Parts: sequence; C-alpha cells; structure tokens
Amino acid sequence: MPSLGLFLLAFGINLLAAVMAVRFIYYPRTHNKPYVFTFLAFNTVIFFVLSFLTSVEIGVGVGFGLFAILSILRYRTDPIPIREMTYLFVITALAVMNSAGIRGTIWPQLAAANAAVLVILLVLEKEWGFHFEASRRIVYEKIELIRPERRAELQADLEQRTGLNITRIDVGKINFLKDVANLRVYYEDPTQGDWLNRADTGSVPDTGDNGD
Repeated sequence: MPSLGLFLLAFGINLLAAVMAVRFIYYPRTHNKPYVFTFLAFNTVIFFVLSFLTSVEIGVGVGFGLFAILSILRYRTDPIPIREMTYLFVITALAVMNSAGIRGTIWPQLAAANAAVLVILLVLEKEWGFHFEASRRIVYEKIELIRPERRAELQADLEQRTGLNITRIDVGKINFLKDVANLRVYYEDPTQGDWLNRADTGSVPDTGDNGD
C-alpha cells in the first residue's frame, strides 16, 4: 500500500484534473448545478473505491457488486433526482470502501478518504465559486413575441407576469394550431421560483418542472 503522502498526492492530482474539467470546461457552457455536484462527487468516491480495491486483498467480485447495485438502481421504477442518486452512490461506495479496512492495515488512508468525501460534499453543497441559474418550463401563448427581434418584449412580459429576474430564454416546441410555445426561462435566484409551485399564473401555466 502506498504511503499516506503518496495517496494524498494522487488524490490531489485527480481532484485538480476533475475540478478543471468541470469548472473551466463544462460549467461555463451549461451553468448546470446538479451535474457539477454529480461529476465531482462521483469522481472523488470512485477514486477512493478503486484505490482500495487495488490495495487490499479483496475479491474482484466486491467491485463488480458495487456496480451491480448501481445497475439495479438504474432500472428503478420510481424516479430519483440526480442529487439523491448521487448521495445514494456515495453512501454505498463508502460502505464498500470502509469495509476494506477490515482486511488490511489502511486505517490512516480510510480516515483521510472519509474526511475528504465529507468535506467535498459540504463544499459542493455550499456552492463554492459557482454562480448557478435555476430554470423553469413555461407554456406561453403570445407566440408573436418569440421572434428574435421581439426578444426584449418577450422577456419583459415574462418578468412582469412571473415576478422572476430572467436572464435568458430558450424557445422549444411551437404549436401554431394552439398558438402556444414551450419556453425554458432561466433566472439567477432559485428561491424566486418557489412560489410558482403554488401560484395561479393564469395564461402562463407552469408545467411543474424546476431545473435547480
């Protein structure tokens, strides 16, 4: 088993590469909070699990068992949100990782791994260094405003009717027979859209989909 110093050095290199890929390549394009959380959490836990699988004399079947559990979860009947699915994976992987210590003398590394997972999850939940956008789908009836040259009027109308501080709008499917269009609006403060779950938005109905 490598020394604790080498173990932490390898972890630091792995984490640095993951953060650079997610923070400076993926995130500027999408501003998608759930997947930032998922990518970095998965990367951290998988690194620790694979490190211990190769360092401790345990059966290869244990590793396959972990991913068999994930395969079963993939075919679940009730949908699980991305964040909850990530936590479920982390909890499962931690159990496998910590069980490796029973057969080996790697308790310092296990302690460091557990502490690192908890700290990283805490930092991710605190939304370090990211400016996230929330999004919501809206069925909109004033399709004459979806023209590019009337985008300012469209945004002003949506902000007046929803009360959201909208930063951008994506136009989806357009139904000319019913004179409606599916829009996805993005806004900076995720708490702004909470009241839409309860409010009657009249001719701007909410589909109940929230992207935060």
